[in-house]
Amino acid sequence: MAVLVIHGGAGGDGPWLGKTPLDPARISCMKQVLQTIGAKLESGEIDCLEAVTMAVEMLEDEPLFNAGQGSVIDEDGSVTMDASIMRGFDQAAGSVVNVTELRHPIRAANLILKQGWPVMLNSAAADQFGLANNLEQVSQDWLKTELRRGQWQQWRASKDSPGSTDEDDSVLDHDLEGRVKTEFSDEGMGTVGAVALDSNGNVAAATSTGGMTGKPRGRIGDTPIIGAGTWADKSIAISCTGVGEAYIRTCAAHRLAMTFRSENDLAKSAELVLDEVAPLGGRGGLIAVSSSGDYVMPFQTRLMYRGLWNSGSIEVGIGPQNEI
Repeated sequence: MAVLVIHGGAGGDGPWLGKTPLDPARISCMKQVLQTIGAKLESGEIDCLEAVTMAVEMLEDEPLFNAGQGSVIDEDGSVTMDASIMRGFDQAAGSVVNVTELRHPIRAANLILKQGWPVMLNSAAADQFGLANNLEQVSQDWLKTELRRGQWQQWRASKDSPGSTDEDDSVLDHDLEGRVKTEFSDEGMGTVGAVALDSNGNVAAATSTGGMTGKPRGRIGDTPIIGAGTWADKSIAISCTGVGEAYIRTCAAHRLAMTFRSENDLAKSAELVLDEVAPLGGRGGLIAVSSSGDYVMPFQTRLMYRGLWNSGSIEVGIGPQNEI
């Protein structure tokens, strides 16, 4: 048995408004990730740790998700990225915070995990670690896309809260102005993640993000924090997406693992955790897979980009009831 679940972020209030013109490219990317990585996982060519790393690398390379190239732009006009990864059977973990020069932050986190100590590296030290280990260096200009520049300019002009423009594809199409704009400030929209179960019964989780448009210098969300945005142990692997501060305050990913241990019902446990996050202004979603092959992709927002490989079968969804 092999299971791979991925997400591309959750966000938005109100009813789903249907696909934007940019969504087909996001859907295509998710399908490619699931087909490519799922097949390798199913065949035993790669294990769960490499599967989630490679899946997130592919998502980091899609400019329409908020990770790697296409990350959102900070208050000061720069791009800073976070990522973390965790392996279930020994709870080994790696994390990078506020990197600015790496094409694939998740691979740096993977290398930290394999090195064994420390668990987390920050800013220039994280970049230097990645470059010293032959990871690809990229420029800030390469990381920034036309969409993200437009969202940043719109955010500056509106003087709104950080993240308020993260979901607005309409900056590239004025005919859509107002159609997908929302006042929901969400650092998770476009954040990417993956969880996997391999044929040996082991699980792993990985998450990567550019944060939120206009975030202040030095801000850290839940994505790089083990137990908040990412968790894996012998029984379960979890990747979260939503307003990071609420996921930090509830230790959401670890909370799900502990709730699942007592409830032994993955779907119920996931909803209980999201219900705890929501009152703190953190409505969002998560993906999880258990060592027995159960999986969930719940969200309490307008939409969540998500996809599943389950022993050769592929599913993708954006809105409720797997609507695309």
